[in-house]
Amino acid sequence: MYTVFLLLVLIGAAIAAPAPHSTHVLHEKRAAEPRGWALTRRLESSKILPMRFGLAQQNLHKLEDMLMSVSLPSSLEYGRHFTPQEIVDIFAPSRETISAVTDWLVDAGLAPQRLRLSSNKAWIHVNVTVLEVESLLKAEYHLYTHPSGAEQIGDYLHHFSEPGLMSVSGCHNYSVPVQIQKYVDLIKPTVHFNHRPAPNRNKRASRLGRPSPGNGPKYLDFDAAVTPSLANCNEIITLDCLRALYNINYTLVATGKNTFGVGEADVSVLSTLGTKDDTVEFTPQAYLPGDLDMFFRNFSPSLVGVRPETVLIDGAVVQDTQRGFDFNGESDLDLQYAMGLVYPQPVTLLQTGDLSQGAGFDNWLDAVDGPFCTFDGGDDPAQDGIYPDAAGSPQSCGIIRPPNVVSISYGQDEATASVKYATRQCQEYAKLGMMGTTVVYSSGDNGVAGFDNICLDADHNESDYTTGLFNPEFPSSCPFVTAVGATQVNPGATVNDPESACMQVIFSGGGFSNIFPMPSYQTNAVNAYIDAHLTPSPFAPGQFNNSGNARGFPDVAANGANYIIAVNGEFGRVFGTSASAPVFGSIITLINDARIAMGKGPVGFINPVIYDPVFAPAFNDITTGTNPGCNTTGFSATKGWDPVTGVGTPNFERLLNIFKDLP
Repeated sequence: MYTVFLLLVLIGAAIAAPAPHSTHVLHEKRAAEPRGWALTRRLESSKILPMRFGLAQQNLHKLEDMLMSVSLPSSLEYGRHFTPQEIVDIFAPSRETISAVTDWLVDAGLAPQRLRLSSNKAWIHVNVTVLEVESLLKAEYHLYTHPSGAEQIGDYLHHFSEPGLMSVSGCHNYSVPVQIQKYVDLIKPTVHFNHRPAPNRNKRASRLGRPSPGNGPKYLDFDAAVTPSLANCNEIITLDCLRALYNINYTLVATGKNTFGVGEADVSVLSTLGTKDDTVEFTPQAYLPGDLDMFFRNFSPSLVGVRPETVLIDGAVVQDTQRGFDFNGESDLDLQYAMGLVYPQPVTLLQTGDLSQGAGFDNWLDAVDGPFCTFDGGDDPAQDGIYPDAAGSPQSCGIIRPPNVVSISYGQDEATASVKYATRQCQEYAKLGMMGTTVVYSSGDNGVAGFDNICLDADHNESDYTTGLFNPEFPSSCPFVTAVGATQVNPGATVNDPESACMQVIFSGGGFSNIFPMPSYQTNAVNAYIDAHLTPSPFAPGQFNNSGNARGFPDVAANGANYIIAVNGEFGRVFGTSASAPVFGSIITLINDARIAMGKGPVGFINPVIYDPVFAPAFNDITTGTNPGCNTTGFSATKGWDPVTGVGTPNFERLLNIFKDLP
């Protein structure tokens, strides 16, 4: 009632004092031109679009400082994390912001009763015609078609008269009045474009859980002649190999209080409801119970028969009709290794997205942070499932508390996300860090190239070629997540020998962001690498962001080669940073367990710690290997931080002792 009253008051002010005429300025443009799509026609002027005006939040200029205050070991506030309500209060848009945007919309001719303010005052909603919004934003809305028969009009999903045919509405760029630009964060639907066509015309395109030949871990057959043991971890990685590699010898104590999130099928979350540990998977990705038992029977017998409890998010189902590596590989991998490494921590499966919409990065943020839901937050119809949907699936909003650790296995090419969309999501990860959550993302499997080994052209658009400019990954390029690269046990080597960057089947993703500046916590480490290895640059001019002020990633690494998993009743081997990320997340979960047992809090955002030279002995420095792509050898792993393996792989015992000594 308060927000409705507030909007009515502001609308009254807008009617009494209309805003003066102003000049529009470019606010946002499409991040990348759609490959394979053809512009068909202008959108009908009478078509209705549900517009959402994202209001600029307060205090974002203080975001990094506030995050550092609870994350830097030298800070007196270290570990004193913010509460969710404190986060809402700190960043809610101001009354001035709401009034300014309301004035603009009413002065432009939109009747006051058409406007609706979201409950956390972050968004103003209004249904408008294409004619109205094109005039309002000085934009043009178009329809695009794909040879597959799919149609899009930018980034808003709706149905045409033809059964099953879906389209999305948006524009190439849009403008806003110069005097209100500072009050507007982003506007939807506008410039976001779903670049990948749907697998069939009855499903939405590019859902993170949907199989794609360019995404996900890579699979090889298992050689039954090789008996898994510590003697051949160079050929087959098991739970025991990981424990030996990273010096993991720990018995959990605080399993009733700790929380952990694991990413599967591009995004997954292990969180906690009550006293259990949870995992989220993205439909149609799903685990098969028989696969869990098959794996545990061989490598963790005490877990045979143990199942994750299931919580369904956004109409989700744990489907078992579509089977095989493409549908079960991610979930089986993450659950088999996460459950195996954190046992006896109970695990609850949070299955996200229905079979119609699927789910995206923002959907798991919705589940742990109510203000980020569609009604109040930043879901992008081109990237995320929008609920309620045509199938009648409800939206799950703020149904779980933020977990202590969230591990996400995949991402997207940074070039396919607009700056404002990526920035808003990245800010949300910082807020989770302020509340004590460690957010872990895999860095990608294609070296310095993007998915499908695609590179960028001179205009930073994705080309159809595997040569060109480097194509960094998002969200691993966000400075407020911990990005994890991949290593390998070299052929003929043992777990007692140094690992190298992964150069079997996949290459560790890494490089420099084209969006995000270098955060303060990594300045010394990244500049040392630039000075020693990129001055002068061995690459062509402009091949990567060599400004000297770009976020470098990954931050850390873990093994990503030759994992044995059970999938659809058979053993196989997988390769990818989608294995590395949950392993590193599991290690942080064990550390949180020890701290919680001591009466301390979770470690939260760990990057300021792992980049501190004092803590360098807690990591195994990786000094060999590269991450090729875009017709280059990529960057090189070397002493200290590098954009292939970060600061290295964890030594659990040393890392544990450091974190136990912190407040």
